[in-house]
Amino acid sequence: MNNRYRSNPRARAARLRLISELRDRRERVVAPLKRGIFLVPVTITSLGLLAGFYSLISAINAHFIRAAVLIAIAFICDGLDGRVARLSRTSSLFGIEYDSLSDVVAFGVAPAVLAYTWALRPLRLGGVIIAGLYVVFAAFRLARFNVQTGSVDKRRFVGLPVPGAAAMIAGLVFGYHYFYLDAPQMLVAVVAFVTVALGVLMISRVPYPSFKSIDFYHRAPLAVTAGVMVVLTCLIAVPQITACVLATAYVLSGPFLMLAGERMAARIPVLRPSDSDAQKARETSPLSGR
Repeated sequence: MNNRYRSNPRARAARLRLISELRDRRERVVAPLKRGIFLVPVTITSLGLLAGFYSLISAINAHFIRAAVLIAIAFICDGLDGRVARLSRTSSLFGIEYDSLSDVVAFGVAPAVLAYTWALRPLRLGGVIIAGLYVVFAAFRLARFNVQTGSVDKRRFVGLPVPGAAAMIAGLVFGYHYFYLDAPQMLVAVVAFVTVALGVLMISRVPYPSFKSIDFYHRAPLAVTAGVMVVLTCLIAVPQITACVLATAYVLSGPFLMLAGERMAARIPVLRPSDSDAQKARETSPLSGR
């Protein structure tokens, strides 16, 4: 059969035209579907970005609980967009960059403004400096994460993830108002210390657990399933204090891992013209975000 096509140029040309037409038809049918699926993670990322923006507005207007809730919503969106992109195989370089820009607003600027308007304002210039450094460190952490894609252990983050730091600030707001505390001086001191510590942890080499490798489609041990059910029950019954405890536990998990002997390198790779394979790996990385 192959010899017949080689000896008959017309038959070979007709076969190539047929293959080309089939490919064109397939692209015309599949391309709109791909665009529709690609729109879903981008929409989720946009919702997270808008939640961060409205958190800014709420913090400026002294609606601190609402601002913390909006940061929590952005946190949920940040976890969903990456998983949706991986499941639908619509990860792209655009999605990675857009997610990072969204994270700068939702988990960098919004928590810093919340911390300043809620607790750091009495420090005046000192509060502005602390909040500003938090934003700079968050942006630095996101930039480092982007260039390290594909070069670090997928089970660990290098430094505290920016969403985790934002969740800690929101958790402080939840906890303070849940217990109806009225200690302004203590609040200023605690929030100032925590904000600085979160900024340092974000740019550090402290290892933090990554949950991207968790497979929800395989059986889990009974103890793990029971633990998840307990956490979900607590989130429904007492969401404010549960969010505060979970955020605190995650922030402290990094130093505990380091004390246990884990330490991660934070070398920033330099992309050379010959590193085309690395660039392709980054462009097809299963990230959302983010």
